[in-house]
Amino acid sequence: MKVPENITEVAALEPDYLGFIFYKGSKRFVADLEPEFVKNLPAAIMKTGVFVNESLLEIVEMVNRYDLCAVQLHGEESPEFIEELKRHLGSHVEMIKAFGMEEGFDFSQLSTYQHLVDYFLFDTKTPAHGGSGQLFDWALLSQYELQVPYFLSGGIDLNSTEALKKINDTRLYALDINSRFELEPGLKDIDKLIDFKHRIKL
Repeated sequence: MKVPENITEVAALEPDYLGFIFYKGSKRFVADLEPEFVKNLPAAIMKTGVFVNESLLEIVEMVNRYDLCAVQLHGEESPEFIEELKRHLGSHVEMIKAFGMEEGFDFSQLSTYQHLVDYFLFDTKTPAHGGSGQLFDWALLSQYELQVPYFLSGGIDLNSTEALKKINDTRLYALDINSRFELEPGLKDIDKLIDFKHRIKL
């Protein structure tokens, strides 16, 4: 999210989380989005900063400047980095670590993160660190053995709802939707979001 009017429209749909991308290499980079605007969003919405291999001090500064409730890490952030970040931010800021899924993904690497994060996020592996609109094979998740709840991301669209309802996994905590619900990068299609919310709740 990066366009104030669009953010207000999406917030009115009462999503649990709203993501703001602080990765300058992304077409959805927040750029000059006013911190006060973000701070004044409804308190029930978890304002989430998305970062890719950013410095610890920069993440802490953005969390404080925008009053973020959660941090989503999409790079090669190590367990040691996350541990240090948690020390700076405190336990009230949720920690989400994203991993790009592909055939042969090594799920064993998640074990070193399991006591440091609140959630994992499973996305389609791409050079752009997400936002590709591509699905990954959800059958890969059968190899996930930890109990840490996760966000499911990567190419979810209106045609995914029936398949999503068939996922019988109590660890599936949230659906992360993005590029398939956009008019252009960072600008969400409100009608599609309303339709998805209706379908997924049936």
